Amino acid sequence: MPYVVLTTQIRVENGPTVVGDEQSDPELMQYLGAQLTTQLGNDLQGGLVVSHPCSDLQFFLSLAKFRKFEMLLELKELSTFSHAWLGMDDTLDPRAVSQGMVGQVAARRGAGIILEMIKEGKIAGRAVLIAGQPGTGKTAIAMGMAQALGTDKTIYSFRKSIGVRIQEETEIIEGEVVEIQIDRPVSGTGNKVGKLTLKSTDMETTYDLGQKMIESLSKEKVQAGDIICIDKATGKITKLGRSFTRARDYDATGAQTKFVQCPEGELQKRKEVTHTVTLHEIDVMNSRTQGFLALFSGDTGEIKLEVREQINAKVAEWREEGKAQIIPGVLFIDEVHMLDIECFSYLNRALESDLAPILIMASNRGITKIRGTNHTSPHGIPLDLLDRSVIISTSPYDEDETKKILKIRCEEEDVEMSDDALLVLTKIGVETSLRYAIQLITAASLVCQKRKGTEVTIADVKRVYTLFLDEARSSQFLNEYQSDFMFNELEAEKETKAMDTS
Repeated sequence: MPYVVLTTQIRVENGPTVVGDEQSDPELMQYLGAQLTTQLGNDLQGGLVVSHPCSDLQFFLSLAKFRKFEMLLELKELSTFSHAWLGMDDTLDPRAVSQGMVGQVAARRGAGIILEMIKEGKIAGRAVLIAGQPGTGKTAIAMGMAQALGTDKTIYSFRKSIGVRIQEETEIIEGEVVEIQIDRPVSGTGNKVGKLTLKSTDMETTYDLGQKMIESLSKEKVQAGDIICIDKATGKITKLGRSFTRARDYDATGAQTKFVQCPEGELQKRKEVTHTVTLHEIDVMNSRTQGFLALFSGDTGEIKLEVREQINAKVAEWREEGKAQIIPGVLFIDEVHMLDIECFSYLNRALESDLAPILIMASNRGITKIRGTNHTSPHGIPLDLLDRSVIISTSPYDEDETKKILKIRCEEEDVEMSDDALLVLTKIGVETSLRYAIQLITAASLVCQKRKGTEVTIADVKRVYTLFLDEARSSQFLNEYQSDFMFNELEAEKETKAMDTS
């Protein structure tokens, strides 16, 4: 869960970690953690409580009566794996329940070691295969790795997965506008000329203005008392706000008006600017004369191999000079067994390039045919790609882990569910599949809202269970009524087998 992490941490024995800052009283934080543990019991163990630096203990104890600390949670769009991180501690040891992850200790430990190697720059261009049965958390582990790296997982694009952070120094002029003088020609046809007077706390300077700078100043509506920043290389003018010394110029100002201090020191300064782009964006911009516009239209067309090789060489040169930094990306391919032999051949070659991301693949197949061939292979992946991969195995969840996962999903979706209903839902998840049980949470919540209830009960879960079939009951239904459906192949197969035996 996304909490604010401050500086002071106090661990309460058999209780939560209370986090505060330098102004927080350690004894108060210790007492607060003990009180919260007493009132909430096991619901809070291993959790994190953010302590505001104040002595109003009753405020916190009133918060403790709620099962969910809604004031401390961020509002965010929920997806199936929006809650998932890896849940590791500083020693790369997975916690039993942490950051939305439950169980899969061995798989998470392996993912954490790979993650640490990526961060330290010791591994790049490697393939990681997460293999396991359906519903064992393969995608959740991959998402957790991407979130822990601080990079978005990218699907099916190698060049989009590698970021380049470019640092450059630019000269800027920053100061408070004292006066703007613009001389317009009498005829009204010639170019305008003018003068701009800027000042800081230490100096004051007058600059001559040309036609383009005058137009830029007019466009930004710059006037005396504004604090502006001018980029000398591009001539771009940025309005930072109004000076505090001009705060009383107007009786009323708009909400967008921001008052700032007059800049100190010299007017001309050097500023370090950092740009973060992907290799794909650099490819598109260099592939044609109007390549920059193609980024917005989406019509990138074919990018030549020579262009990409030149960009790779230039990026490597920037990296050697210290101008650019390569950001390792994560390329995630789910259901990798669905790729054919040509795709696997491309992946083999792409992994050997200098600028290759970490390739994370997920598969739930056993020994099966490689698409496009008659050869069988583990996970439906060619042996040469398997040889280049590190394989992380996942195992099915037991009943206790399934219950914890469903409880986390209920909290994420803000659904109040009774203990009995959660127990029934857990049993459904164990007997059918975890995905099916998770999908029933929202449906049961809607049924509960329809009857104007506040807590999902067993009756709500039973109702949605009868409305929506799982895979096993659907197969049973089709077997019973197969003759009523069109293009029934099962009956034809039975007739063929009967004829063969006779």
